[in-house]
Amino acid sequence: MSELVVRKQIEIDAPPTTVWKVLTDNEFIPQYMFNCVAQTDWQPGSPLLWKGAADGKLYVKGNIVAVDAPHRLVYTVIDPNSSTIADIPANYLTMTFVLKPHNNHSSVLEVSQGDYSTVADGQRRYKETLEGDDLVLQGIKKLAEALVLAR
Repeated sequence: MSELVVRKQIEIDAPPTTVWKVLTDNEFIPQYMFNCVAQTDWQPGSPLLWKGAADGKLYVKGNIVAVDAPHRLVYTVIDPNSSTIADIPANYLTMTFVLKPHNNHSSVLEVSQGDYSTVADGQRRYKETLEGDDLVLQGIKKLAEALVLAR
C-alpha cells in the first residue's frame, strides 16, 4: 500500500519565531487546540499529553520525536480513549510542523499527518482527517497574526 499522509499548509503574516510560540506555549495552545494544554518539556523522547484545560482529561497522547526551534516540530499522536484502536506504537500517527520564512514578515506553516497506511483502521482515519476542517491551522494563523499586531 502506498503512503497515506495528509498535508496542509497556510501562509501566516508573522515570523517563524512568533508562530513557534503559538505552537508550543500553553498561553496560546488552548485557544486553537479545543481548550487542551500540552504537557511536555518539548524535548525529543519526552511524552506529550494533550489534556483538557478545564477538566484535566487526557484527550490525545504521544511523544516528541524532533525539535528544531523555530523551524521543525515532530511528534506522535493517538487517541487513548479509542475503543477500536489499540494504544500500541504501531498505531500512532506522526505530526510534522515545518515553518519556513516566506518574506520579510510572513511564514508558511506546512503540516503533515500520517502515515495512515501503517495504522489500524487507517483508511477510515485518513478519510476523516482529509474531510475535516482546518480550524487548528486557522486558529494558529489568527493568534500569531494578532501577536504581531499587538506589538
